[in-house]
Amino acid sequence: MKLSELKSSLSQMSDLSFLLPDGKKVPSHFHVTELGKNSKHFIDCGGTERKEEKASLQLWTSIDLHHRLKSEKLIQIIDMSAYLFGTSDPEVEIEYQQETIGRFGLEIKNDQLHLTRLKTDCLALDQCGIPIEKIKKNLAELGDSCCTPAGGCC
Repeated sequence: MKLSELKSSLSQMSDLSFLLPDGKKVPSHFHVTELGKNSKHFIDCGGTERKEEKASLQLWTSIDLHHRLKSEKLIQIIDMSAYLFGTSDPEVEIEYQQETIGRFGLEIKNDQLHLTRLKTDCLALDQCGIPIEKIKKNLAELGDSCCTPAGGCC
């Protein structure tokens, strides 16, 4: 989710609720301790130089169980940090303390902010020598629509 999408969605919400990928809620007394720009400049395994920019939103919980952050306040935090991003509209990444600092993507479903799992991937598969995994299907699942002389499956 882009930072502009988050801000737009927040304007439609009154309460903030973050859900972890396992369905558990981030405690409602969380704080947003920072919103920053993370830049990554790297070379992938195929030798291509790349640059990546994310908006990093850090959630933190403490012992103040009565703290509640409203969507208007988070919009203000986003507005205060706008100069960091200039005209760019980066993807939002959430940091949240678990066994170690967890990094998550973000989606909105049913007026709740869902933290999504991030995965690593090879950016140069064509140069790594790793074969592309083919999707295996049972021929019986294809039915008559594909495997006909003019069906194009063979």
